[in-house]
Amino acid sequence: MSRETPSSGLARRRQRLSDEETEQRMLHAALAMVNEAGLTVSLDHISFEDVIRDAGVARSAVYRRWPYKDLFFSDLLKALARGSSPTIVDGNPDAIAAINRIVHDRLHWITEPGLRRALAAEVLRQGALNEFEIFGRSPEWRTYFALHATFRSLPDGELRDEVRDALAESERTLLAGVAAAYERVTGLIGLRLRPNLGVTFETVASLATATIRGLVLMAPANPGIATERFRVNPFGAPEAAEWSQPALAIANLVLAFLEPDPTVEGTREYLASVREALNSKS
Repeated sequence: MSRETPSSGLARRRQRLSDEETEQRMLHAALAMVNEAGLTVSLDHISFEDVIRDAGVARSAVYRRWPYKDLFFSDLLKALARGSSPTIVDGNPDAIAAINRIVHDRLHWITEPGLRRALAAEVLRQGALNEFEIFGRSPEWRTYFALHATFRSLPDGELRDEVRDALAESERTLLAGVAAAYERVTGLIGLRLRPNLGVTFETVASLATATIRGLVLMAPANPGIATERFRVNPFGAPEAAEWSQPALAIANLVLAFLEPDPTVEGTREYLASVREALNSKS
C-alpha cells in the first residue's frame, strides 16, 4: 500500500482558503498589477500565472473558480469598473478635515452675505487643486479613468454591458458623495442653489467632476494646467490669493449655481451652530 507524502505547511495553508478568499486574493493581486502597469482593455500584459503567484493561492483553487483565464479577466474588468480600489472607495478624509479648517478659520465671513460666495470660493480654490493632484498621481484613479475611455472597445455582448453597468453604478456612488459634500458646505456657510436654474447638487457635482477629470487628462500634454498660478481675487475675498487653473475652472463653474440664502442670518447663534457642526465632522 502506498504511503501519502505529508503536505508542506504552505500547501496546508493554501488548502484552508475558501473559494471566496481565493477570489479576493486573485483580484487584489491583479488590480495591483493593472495599477502599476496601466490598463489596456485586452489586459494582455497581465500574466495569469503571475497573478496566481502574487496572490499566494493554489493553482487548483484558481482553476476551480475560473476554468478559463478569460473568465478571470472578465471578472477583473468588472472589479476595475466598480472602482473597488480602497483609494477610490474610501475617498479622502484629509480633504474633509481641510474643508472644515478653511470654514472654521473664516467663520466671520458668514456674517456678510457678500463674503459667503468668497468663502465657498476659498474652499474650492484649495479643494480643487488638491483633488486635481490626487487624481493625477493616483494609479488607481488613472486606471479607472482609462477604463471609462476604453471600455467601448470591448466586443459587443454581455461583458461590455456588465462593465458599462458597473461603471454607471460606481459613478452614481461617487457623484452622490460629491453632491452631498457640496450641499453640506453650502448649507453651513449660508448659500443655496439658485432656484431659477432648476438644477440639483447632483447636476453641479457631475459637471464639476467632468471638468476636473478633463483637466487631469489634458495636463500631461499641457503642463501649464498643473503649474500655472495667478495672483487674483475673482470672488470678492478680503484679499487676493494664488489660484491654479483647476481651481479657477471649478470655482467659476460651481459658484455660477450658488447665491446667498436670504433665510440665513449670520448671528452669533448661527455661527455657534456652524462651529458645532464642523467639530462633529473633524
